[in-house]
Amino acid sequence: MLNIGVLVSGGGTNLQKLIDAERAGEIKNGVLRVVIASKADAFALERAKKAGIEAIVLSRKDYPDVDSYSEALIAALRERNVELVVLAGFLTITGENFVRAFPNRILNVHPALLPAFGGKGYYGLHVHEAVLQRGAKVTGATVHFVNEVCDGGPIILQKAVEVREGDTPEVLQKRVMEEAEWLLLPRAVSLFCEGRLTVENGIVHIQEA
Repeated sequence: MLNIGVLVSGGGTNLQKLIDAERAGEIKNGVLRVVIASKADAFALERAKKAGIEAIVLSRKDYPDVDSYSEALIAALRERNVELVVLAGFLTITGENFVRAFPNRILNVHPALLPAFGGKGYYGLHVHEAVLQRGAKVTGATVHFVNEVCDGGPIILQKAVEVREGDTPEVLQKRVMEEAEWLLLPRAVSLFCEGRLTVENGIVHIQEA
């Protein structure tokens, strides 16, 4: 079984879907080992504790710079033999040292169809505001490996979601979570833990079961 570490900053709805998927046996060959929050008041910590998962806080403000904060994250994950890192609403910037420590072993879920509406500044509601301002008819979610480029890592899974007339950013955000994010993330985690993902020349290949 591969140990999974989940990094969170807020409410932890994506974390809850991972917990639910693990309990339902939908994450094959993987176990949620630790949840690390960047904020002490993140409700995701309560979700982890309720599920019996170790929950710790590493606050960015306790470290002088991004690299030292990243080293603390790396140390905490390595102490627990974490082999897959999942960013589930983790809004704190990490350094390149963090990416180098876990090459093609960090997954992120992004609330748009990358490479559209991705990169610096595109997070949370800002993504959905941009989608609506552009008049896009389709949006969705992407799970990708994390590399040194913000939202630029190899794409693992994507799912499209309809943009409807009269949508607000909040309404669209909820639909994207329910119809795409919450489905894709547990599946991508399971695919990784099953050893079914390979990366060649920046392209992710999924092996048949």
